[in-house]
Amino acid sequence: MSCITVFGGTGFLGRRVVRHLRESGAVVRIVSRHRGQAEGDGVERIAADVHDERSVESAVAGVDGVINAVSLYVEHESETFRSVHVEAAVRVASAARRAGVKRLAHVSGIGADAASPSPYIRSRGEGEAAVQAAFPGAVIIRPAVMFAPDDGFLPTILGLLRVLPAYPMFGDGRTKLQPAYADDVAAAIGQVLRQSETPHLIYELAGPRVYSYAELLRTIAREAGLRPLLMRMPFALWYALAGLAEILPHPPLTRSQVELIQVDTVASDRPGFRELGISPRSLEEELEAMLKQSA
Repeated sequence: MSCITVFGGTGFLGRRVVRHLRESGAVVRIVSRHRGQAEGDGVERIAADVHDERSVESAVAGVDGVINAVSLYVEHESETFRSVHVEAAVRVASAARRAGVKRLAHVSGIGADAASPSPYIRSRGEGEAAVQAAFPGAVIIRPAVMFAPDDGFLPTILGLLRVLPAYPMFGDGRTKLQPAYADDVAAAIGQVLRQSETPHLIYELAGPRVYSYAELLRTIAREAGLRPLLMRMPFALWYALAGLAEILPHPPLTRSQVELIQVDTVASDRPGFRELGISPRSLEEELEAMLKQSA
């Protein structure tokens, strides 16, 4: 793959994917709503809207591979879960197929379910099926919840554990999750695009350990030398608080995230990091490195 288009290439995962692709020698075309500043040799920034067919077609013209890492956590006006995760995803997949693109990777998430009562989770599942129908052979990438030093996951939890006398948990803390290091996910996506053999149709990318939510909090606290009091808090209350938070320009919590934390997001027996030759970094390793840097 000598030239690859990345939709959502300026986002949390997308910019990591771009970096890994450039390190492997690929020319990368970053697609976002605003053109932005030049990224250096081998990287092109173009402005395009995934809701506009003509601009999508222009973005995929002449490339070997396409990655769609566009996602939405909060609906507003015409930007709905269905318009982004299904309709726009199909628009990208269809344009890529017509352009003769060799490989398409569509980023979804563990837990995606077309039968879910949650509009967010349901749209993710519907999007997967629609993309594979529009682009036969499209590769679905399902990451678990991701962590990195510059995201809102680990730093936020750690900061709250340090200042709160009692830490409010989601429900009773029994929901299971399997966090994955964001750079490992990006490397895996790059490997899917680079490999010469035909890839599997679905990869579930999860970290080396499964936690309950309460175990995750205790693990983070233990690494930081803390002994927090964990307090159960009903999901209904979290959902109400998230609804209020969505008024903010950058909400710290959304109703979609509350819906997602109510279901186990653990990898099944589908292909994952191992099949791509990647040994995933543990949450404890990353947390230890973060704590050393802040010491």
